[in-house]
Amino acid sequence: MSHDLVIRGGSVVDGTGAAARTADIAVDGGLITAVGKVEAKGRREIDADGLLVTPGFVDLHTHLDAQIGWDPDLTPVSWHGVTTALLGNCGLTFAPCKPADRPLLAAMMETVEDIPREAILSGLPWSWEDYGGYLDALDGIRPGINVAGLVGHCAVRYAVMGDRSFSDQATPDELAQICAIVGEAMDRGALGFSTNRYEPHKAPDGRSIPGTFADVCELEAIARTVGARGGLMQAVGASPEVLQAMADAGARVLFSWGVGAQKGAGRGGADFLDKMIGERDMTAIIQVRGTGFMFGLQSHLPFRGETWDRIRKLDLAGRLAAIRDAATREALIAEGRRTDGWRELATIYDLGSGDSPDHGQDVDRNMRQVMEATGKSFVEIFLEQALATEGRGLFNLRLFCQNLDELGDLFASRNILPSLGDAGAHVSQIMDADWSTFVLSYWVRDRGVYSLEEGVRRITSAPARVLGLTDRGVLAPGQRADINVIDLAELRSLQPQIVNDFPGGAPRYVQRARGYRATIVNGGVNIEDDRHTGERAGQVLRRVH
Repeated sequence: MSHDLVIRGGSVVDGTGAAARTADIAVDGGLITAVGKVEAKGRREIDADGLLVTPGFVDLHTHLDAQIGWDPDLTPVSWHGVTTALLGNCGLTFAPCKPADRPLLAAMMETVEDIPREAILSGLPWSWEDYGGYLDALDGIRPGINVAGLVGHCAVRYAVMGDRSFSDQATPDELAQICAIVGEAMDRGALGFSTNRYEPHKAPDGRSIPGTFADVCELEAIARTVGARGGLMQAVGASPEVLQAMADAGARVLFSWGVGAQKGAGRGGADFLDKMIGERDMTAIIQVRGTGFMFGLQSHLPFRGETWDRIRKLDLAGRLAAIRDAATREALIAEGRRTDGWRELATIYDLGSGDSPDHGQDVDRNMRQVMEATGKSFVEIFLEQALATEGRGLFNLRLFCQNLDELGDLFASRNILPSLGDAGAHVSQIMDADWSTFVLSYWVRDRGVYSLEEGVRRITSAPARVLGLTDRGVLAPGQRADINVIDLAELRSLQPQIVNDFPGGAPRYVQRARGYRATIVNGGVNIEDDRHTGERAGQVLRRVH
């Protein structure tokens, strides 16, 4: 007897929270068939001696709904051990959608999530009108990892109410139609429904997107529809009372959360979450580090002036040549000093010149502190960093999760998971899609906030449970063979960089990893030594009736 694949002698952390143990894993027909001592040979074998073996990671918050059309490998998350990604978050989806409504849905995705509308319109096949048809189209794309989806409030409401969906409350008949469409979408495979109540999320004409002001009774009715099918309600910008109402109506609830920078905010936030949620099936997610806006010579230039505006039009090579010229540099410094009074300087951090970005800096290493210590202006520091890194160096503006100590304390809550990488969205502004690598390398290995077993559980079986997936997230016989083989000592994210690989040449940040010896998706080796193999064994995961 032989197996399709045997992973030999790794330190297996199975995703349940159980202690690590040395074991082999056998895979046949895309399923795990044995965990323990495997005597039979594999047609392919991976030597995992000295390596960590975990379930594949489950990403609960992406906006890869469009990018999957032109990047079926789903980078960067597939470089970071993610084997299952959830699409359709924040109320924004491309289905249901009548042909005439495609430009509007694409435009709303652009204004809310910073994904270029022309890339969306040209990069997807747009061969569907209902949500089931969208999932069928994804089947034809053959993704490299597994994807699952939620149906979004914006598209559903607009399909039923048209222009009234932006501001009016649904009539009883319209609410019945909304619930029927949500139920049909779930019957065709959606795992649930997403909504967005964050008022600054605007449509192109400046109005808040459909669903922002929907009465709570509308969400309760939808939650009853979703809950009757064992589904998930995802929300952003919703108050605790609205979140509780959706859970009390019978649905699992997933929502985004934040933490303040002041001392005690983390533990206070954890206590608040635990009391608010109680015994309800509600799960919060949060970014894994300080985030908000990344910039440097290769991307956004933070200064204004005639000279800055001139080099802004150049590519990276042209910008580098310009700042190497002493006269040009003097002009840039003179113009840039006018902006050194920014209040944001206290939340800007230099990500360093090493192979990996330094996201772990204490709050007292911010740019204002560096300026006071060195006597240099920000523009001088910016240009020195650019010259030292060949223009690749980056600065990070921490708008969210500014204090990592408080974030670490918040992670103590049993009701919050490290996640919120936002892959596919804000692609020229942030790069948090390496969230899973950061959890293991920083919060587990370097900081010890989680034990190895608990850290793995929180990015594997815990999010799989939130999605209602019972056959993934754990290394056990009968489970789908989504597996990572990792050199934990070497695990790290590499420096982000700007590439222009979206349709039409639009820019985005990408970020690779080091330390993934193998990522296996449904039994196929998707990543080997941090690089794609060309095998695409991902599946479109549909709700099981």
